[in-house]
Amino acid sequence: MLKPVAILCTVLGLSGCAGVSPETYRAQAPTLDLATYFNGPLTAWGYFADRSGEVKRSFTVSMVGEWKGNEGTLTEDFDWSDGSRTQRIWRLTKQDDHRYIGRADDVKGEASGTAYGNALQWRYTLLLPVDGKTYEVQFDDWMYLMNDEVMLNKSEMRKFGFKLGEVVIAFRKGA
Repeated sequence: MLKPVAILCTVLGLSGCAGVSPETYRAQAPTLDLATYFNGPLTAWGYFADRSGEVKRSFTVSMVGEWKGNEGTLTEDFDWSDGSRTQRIWRLTKQDDHRYIGRADDVKGEASGTAYGNALQWRYTLLLPVDGKTYEVQFDDWMYLMNDEVMLNKSEMRKFGFKLGEVVIAFRKGA
């Protein structure tokens, strides 16, 4: 009796991992084009909440994006609520109408992105420094273009398949 229950729990658990496909948003407007939205100055505000939902840190990000053809650079300067500052520089490449890859110094390997309609799913492994150690944390990042100026972002952070928390960000195009 226990074996069938264990199999059922495993199947149900794995089916919950499938999630929504970016293609689901194919007909949603406005259409997100990274080279258009992430070109020039942007400002963003966000927070990190742990798995219980408690907000642990908030931040403001000043960004500048520059594109030449299918190659882009997005420089992000973070001001954290604890007074610390960090910078991430993304090097982005548009592979085709729907797929992007990205690299940053604190990202292991390549980030892969898929965009349809107003949505982008961005997946990557972040090298996260905590108390003198660096942890590999998987990000499942969803961005939704609301209008020409505003984009919303929600990311789940996981380690060994377990949710550590989430990051929520609101972007505004312009300085």
